[in-house]
Amino acid sequence: MDIEAKLKQIKSRFQEVNTAMSDPSVFDDPDKYTKLTKERSDLEELVEDYDKWSDLKNRQEGNKELIELNEDAEITEMAMEENKEIKVELEELEEEIKMKLLPKDPEDSKNAIIEVRAGTGGDEAAIFAGDLFDMYRRYSDKMGWNLSLLSLNESEKGGYKEITFSLEGNEVFGKMKFESGVHRVQRVPATESQGRVHTSAATVAVLPEVEDVDIDINTSDLRIDTFRASGAGGQHVNKTDSAIRITHEPTGIVVECQEERSQHQNKERAMTMLRAKMYDIELEKKEKERAADRKSQVSTGDRSAKIRTYNYPQGRLTDHRINLTLYNLDSIMKGDIDEVIKALRVQNNLEKMQELAEG
Repeated sequence: MDIEAKLKQIKSRFQEVNTAMSDPSVFDDPDKYTKLTKERSDLEELVEDYDKWSDLKNRQEGNKELIELNEDAEITEMAMEENKEIKVELEELEEEIKMKLLPKDPEDSKNAIIEVRAGTGGDEAAIFAGDLFDMYRRYSDKMGWNLSLLSLNESEKGGYKEITFSLEGNEVFGKMKFESGVHRVQRVPATESQGRVHTSAATVAVLPEVEDVDIDINTSDLRIDTFRASGAGGQHVNKTDSAIRITHEPTGIVVECQEERSQHQNKERAMTMLRAKMYDIELEKKEKERAADRKSQVSTGDRSAKIRTYNYPQGRLTDHRINLTLYNLDSIMKGDIDEVIKALRVQNNLEKMQELAEG
């Protein structure tokens, strides 16, 4: 990969975008202005990297000239020492740039719909599902994303048998997609009087939110039922049949939404969930094919795979896909999961780089 040529091309395009955005006519075209703003944002970081790379290269060349002249022993030695440091900096920066230059997954910029379901473990699994939801809610707050509840089924002992919510913001699916799979917890349940460590599980599904144009749904294939909402939504939820259940009869996919006040709003939300689920079926097929080719550790396309263990007695989190073990479980459960997500994204990018090198 010719990094310099690629970065020059990016900087040239960045300047073109800046010029286009200063054109008064662009302000009259909101769609065009939004696209240019997003493109500028996507390019800006790489332009900053290029400027840093160019500065390091210039300093390196300046030092080489001093070393070749060798007019002063002390200055020559300083130049040689500085070039050793610059060489390390350049190698690290170039690796980062290579990662950023990899083709982006078009799904990554999408918002996401996330379903958390209690798995094996009874009441403790439901409590753990609630803990996972709380972890994602706190992470969402840290990222400045907008979280909206879509449907929930509370457990009598606490937590949720199932909870579905949407996340809207920057690069949501790109950051959250690696959370799909089975999450296992090992701890002494609050419901356990004997103090024994139990193992239970919850499953997480992360679906990219899609527009009407992304997936075609025939309305004649839908069965739409209304029912009275229940759960934590205020007293108004039980007064009318505002909750919506949509069944896509050809596939058997069922979605529900009960968290909005009106039937119309719930229907819109339920249709968004249905589109996401149908789109995800196609996406999962592609992932399985891609994973078979890449022998990917991170994204296997198998949503039933055990991906992570949360061990409370030892304060330990282990992500089994990349053999990552961290001993800050308390802060992770409070939403500090960025370190885990970054490690998964880096591994995924390394696999892509390997694929390109072999291809």
